[in-house]
Amino acid sequence: MATPAPKRRIVLLGATGSIGESTLRVIAAHRDRLELVGIAANGRYQRLAEIAREFNVKHVAVFDDNSFLAAKSADIFPRGTQLHGGVAGLTTIATLAEADTVLVAVVGTAGLKPALAAIAAKKTLALASKELLVLAGKFVMAAAREHGVRLLPVDSEHNAVFQCLEGHHASDVRRLVLTASGGAFRDWPLEKLSSVRVADALKHPNWSMGPKITVDSATLANKGLELIEAQWLFGLRAEQCQAVLHTQSIVHCLVEFRDGSMLAQLCPPSMTFPIQHALLYPDRAPCPTDDPLNLEKKFSLDFRPVEAARYPLLGLAQAAMAAGGVAPAVFNAANEVAVAEFIAGRLPFLAISRVVEQSLAGMKNFEPTTLDEVLQADAEARRLAHQNLFSPASFSR
Repeated sequence: MATPAPKRRIVLLGATGSIGESTLRVIAAHRDRLELVGIAANGRYQRLAEIAREFNVKHVAVFDDNSFLAAKSADIFPRGTQLHGGVAGLTTIATLAEADTVLVAVVGTAGLKPALAAIAAKKTLALASKELLVLAGKFVMAAAREHGVRLLPVDSEHNAVFQCLEGHHASDVRRLVLTASGGAFRDWPLEKLSSVRVADALKHPNWSMGPKITVDSATLANKGLELIEAQWLFGLRAEQCQAVLHTQSIVHCLVEFRDGSMLAQLCPPSMTFPIQHALLYPDRAPCPTDDPLNLEKKFSLDFRPVEAARYPLLGLAQAAMAAGGVAPAVFNAANEVAVAEFIAGRLPFLAISRVVEQSLAGMKNFEPTTLDEVLQADAEARRLAHQNLFSPASFSR
């Protein structure tokens, strides 16, 4: 009888978000192959305590300072749990000696330093945070090469590209096409977009996700971020990374090769499929958490081009990707600021793209030579975006 393979020991940064919850489902379904050894969240320490009990996790990090102090005094964690706080806490669990794989599902830039620390510690990195490569792709990819670390994409689109490219040479790729559902407003009349409410934007037709990424899906900012990320992950030129609308969210990417043939990856719109692929790679196993596609039932697949007038943020992201330098970081930072204001009810939906456009126009682009320069550009872009939030140009038609 063959000796069972050792368990893969997982650290999950962003355990209480939608990606984190899907990851927990995968780990629970494969307890014989996967073990959770560290978890982190921004502030939902009560949920972290529940996860620690369910999976017998000994290392827990809470990023928010006030939440960390509350967690320490709450007396709700299992005996023997070690609590860690702030960026230092995330970094500590990202470099645990017993960990094999670190899955980064932290929204925003908080996961950057822990991710780089995990790479330096030679942990396999499973990436579900778009912002890491958008902000600092140059430095993350260089660190991965230096330390010989494999980066496994977790986003459904990038994981799909990864699967389609396996066994092929990058030089044979003509282009890759990421699919986009189009979000909540893909079929709305353009003139109706001026009256969008927050509740409208959070009604995604296909996926169940957090508020920020759901709004990004409605504007296609998420697809722009994914194109930038794909360029770094797969070593492609900006013009080789494109997007198309696909309303069913069943085809997650198409890769066209120079001979004209095209490969696609299909699975239902559930994050458990790409998460399981990344955590078990290169092995495959049944996915007991969600049903696969049923080809005995009738369904159709359709594609359509992206309307520039409906989704101006995609064009801005593509322009930032082509410009390079810190432009993608500026795009990301300004979009984060504007989306947060929209979700809070203080900024109209259509003003999101105008804030981003003004921020890109107001920042001098340059090629960063250090990570500190990127972080400084990110901070300056956020300051400029806040300044642009309520300028008359943001509300002009």
